Amino acid sequence: MANYRDLSKFISLILRHKPEVIGISLDDHGWANVDELLAGIRRTRPIDTEMLEEIVRTDEKQRYTFNEDHARIRANQGHSIQVDVELEEKEPPEYLFHGTGRKYVESIDQTGLIPKSRLYVHLSGDQETAIKVGKRHGEPIVYQVAAGAMARDGHKFWRSANDVWLTKRVPPEYLEKM
Repeated sequence: MANYRDLSKFISLILRHKPEVIGISLDDHGWANVDELLAGIRRTRPIDTEMLEEIVRTDEKQRYTFNEDHARIRANQGHSIQVDVELEEKEPPEYLFHGTGRKYVESIDQTGLIPKSRLYVHLSGDQETAIKVGKRHGEPIVYQVAAGAMARDGHKFWRSANDVWLTKRVPPEYLEKM
């Protein structure tokens, strides 16, 4: 399964950031042709349709989606390249959460949450998930986001196919360290 983990990370790189590393392109909505994806990956590592299906099915973060006939695949969110994954605007719950590392606290306290190299700020629906996300950056720090107040003040929110909440920016006045 470790090999699948490495393949999943490589697929994430391709579908979210750099499709050109294997010589493919994504359409305007982030979709890649599965046959082209597999052929491109096979240039540097073994993969077949069954392996790709297993990676998509078992990915704990549900990063990927196939279209109905499984001829195309895309990442659900997290892109650094300009694509429209056809997110539906949603009314957020009153509070959402953002996990980060201690080293980012000073900057967040001053400027709020910004997407940096991604298209959106990623928010979690619960503290537990935010803590897991924060641990990837060292000692985890969790911010509670006053999402309901943000929405009432005109900020837009979207929810990805894998239940990640997205927004363009979270100003510092809507943040509270937990």
